[in-house]
Amino acid sequence: MLAEDQAAFPAAGPGDPGDDMEEPEKGPLRRCLVTRERLAKEAMLRFVLSPDRLVVCDLAGRLPGRGMWLSAKADVIERAATRGAFAKASRGSVHVPPDLRARIEDGLRGRVRDLIGFARRAGQAVSGWQAAREWLQAGHAGLVVQASDGSLAERERLLGLRRVASVAPLTAAELGALFGRDRAVHVVIAPGKLADGIAVEAARLAGVAAAGPRQGDAPGAPPEATDPPAEAGD
Repeated sequence: MLAEDQAAFPAAGPGDPGDDMEEPEKGPLRRCLVTRERLAKEAMLRFVLSPDRLVVCDLAGRLPGRGMWLSAKADVIERAATRGAFAKASRGSVHVPPDLRARIEDGLRGRVRDLIGFARRAGQAVSGWQAAREWLQAGHAGLVVQASDGSLAERERLLGLRRVASVAPLTAAELGALFGRDRAVHVVIAPGKLADGIAVEAARLAGVAAAGPRQGDAPGAPPEATDPPAEAGD
């Protein structure tokens, strides 16, 4: 988990490293330290320095201090970590965790789980083929969340009922745990802020996880199944 305890981050004052960041955090766009492109902040990752100058990814965007921004892409994170982008932006030495991308990926995955859990408890989410089908046909779907290791054919068959934005950020086991089941392959979220938030976090997660095995993962670990029985446990 990424530390997001604001108590550990006193507000920046005159002379703090945050004062030296080049880009003011105003407006809807932010500039990536690596690519220099300006993007909507929802498509990016914010980083701050802890008091001991540890680079911390502020996924919630709430930690005090002037932020450093990166595009939410695995290769951009790796380049920033290995080419001194954080040190240059903060104009001083910093400590970059060797497993930074893994921490970010785990943090984003947790945020997706939390948002889907909130939607379920608020009655804004259903799981299972039949329930998902009914919500889609009734026009109650704002977002379809599919298991990343589910059947591609079943995914297309469900989405063919009504064209709705879809994401596949979690495995069937991860989705199932949120609904008190062993597996959940098909989840539908009602339109609204929770659906929008899940889509944003899922997109960031997809970009961060795009580079394959993370540093620290066991070599030779078998890949997850990509086509389990379509309806089993769902």
